[in-house]
Amino acid sequence: MHTKDSERCRIVCSIGDPHGIGPEIILKSFLKLEQSNHSFLVCGSYSAMEYYRKNLDLPVKLLNVVDKSELQGVGAVQPGILPVLSAAEPETITPGTLSADAGRVAMESLRVAAELCRDGECDALVTAPINKEAIALAGFRESGHTGFLGNMFGVHSPCMMFFDPVLDLKVALATIHVPLKEVPELIGSMDLDRFLLDLARSLKTDFRIAAPHIALLGLNPHASDGGVMGNEEAEIIKPCIERVSDRINIEGPFPSDGFFGAKRYRDYDIVVAMYHDQGLLPFKVLAFDTGVNVTLGLPIVRTSPDHGTSFDIAGKGVASERSFLEASKLAVRIAQNRKQTES
Repeated sequence: MHTKDSERCRIVCSIGDPHGIGPEIILKSFLKLEQSNHSFLVCGSYSAMEYYRKNLDLPVKLLNVVDKSELQGVGAVQPGILPVLSAAEPETITPGTLSADAGRVAMESLRVAAELCRDGECDALVTAPINKEAIALAGFRESGHTGFLGNMFGVHSPCMMFFDPVLDLKVALATIHVPLKEVPELIGSMDLDRFLLDLARSLKTDFRIAAPHIALLGLNPHASDGGVMGNEEAEIIKPCIERVSDRINIEGPFPSDGFFGAKRYRDYDIVVAMYHDQGLLPFKVLAFDTGVNVTLGLPIVRTSPDHGTSFDIAGKGVASERSFLEASKLAVRIAQNRKQTES
């Protein structure tokens, strides 16, 4: 990842749930990224980062940054040191436990990190995993990072996309964290045309794909088999494809089981799934260790590892940093692509 000074990026990492594996995978990733000529900053809890650094005996030096005004020049003049902006501190640190206090720290860290990107202090945000139950206990209504950032930046429907750099596989979700029984109504009420047009635009800007080739999955089993098992394909999805096909390169609707089973995803730049498990189940089977979550449609760059807080192994030193490492590399890539587009 070594790059020219003119392409140098500053990446901010939100700590995630301090009782999960977030601090550990951030520290391990930094050990592999510190020679990249990009700079990295953690936004969250200094005490939590120091707790895991010490207990896991990781050879990283931390710098406690108390206020955002101290950030200027940090990292550039002190290579090998990972700055930690103290956005929120937990009352206690107990790896592997569900806690409203940990949820509060996770979301406050996310808010401050996003503000750094909004204000131009950082070029991209990489978010460590949060626990949805913990943030609910802390009083947050959003179901995760995507909803929180969408509300923060006034983006009604940011797109959740997953990317695997090994297979070059991209999967986007038309609906995200909603009960399965609500999906058909949401598909019918959402502006699917705008969603697909915005997705194509983001692929051009963030991934430098000049003319994205999009595959759209059906909602029902076998894409309804001509209306035998549902009518959403005939009444919603096919008409949408016909309306936008003069502006973007799109095909479908495809039955999801046969599509992934026959490896047809290799023929497209991105696959759009109608609901969470339809897209995420095959994606995680194919790319569990290397997959990256990307939020498209935001004014800031945001990526994250494609896994959760892993409370069962938190604090044990066995967590893999591979997905977080790939998320950091992708954040740099997208930030550089956006800079080139804007210049």
